[in-house]
Amino acid sequence: VQLQASGGGLVQAGGSLRLSCAVSGRTFSSYVVGRFRQAPGKEREFVAAFRWSGDTTYYADSVKGRFTISRDNAKNTVYLQMNSLKPEDTAVYYCAAAPRWAAVTTAAPYDSWGQGTLVTVSS
Repeated sequence: VQLQASGGGLVQAGGSLRLSCAVSGRTFSSYVVGRFRQAPGKEREFVAAFRWSGDTTYYADSVKGRFTISRDNAKNTVYLQMNSLKPEDTAVYYCAAAPRWAAVTTAAPYDSWGQGTLVTVSS
């Protein structure tokens, strides 16, 4: 599985951005696409996860109610819609793929990673 990430940029607090993660290669309904982020000087942290079959999503408490992860079937792309952005959401965001839904909030199950995209939220 190969991942191509896009989106990101600079936005004011309270604004919105949408990140994309185009998935190519062989996928199965059990596949998981996850989103992680890493702020300057901090460790990488889990943001959201989406099972390819579309029946399961999971969010970090810090983004729950503000971020939505979803898939465009026709484009084989997973989106992360980010609303009500806060300065603390500033980070490099990564998408990653794992073969099954297990320990999805940790980086270990993910064996494919896209390049990071920078999101900067100004106050």
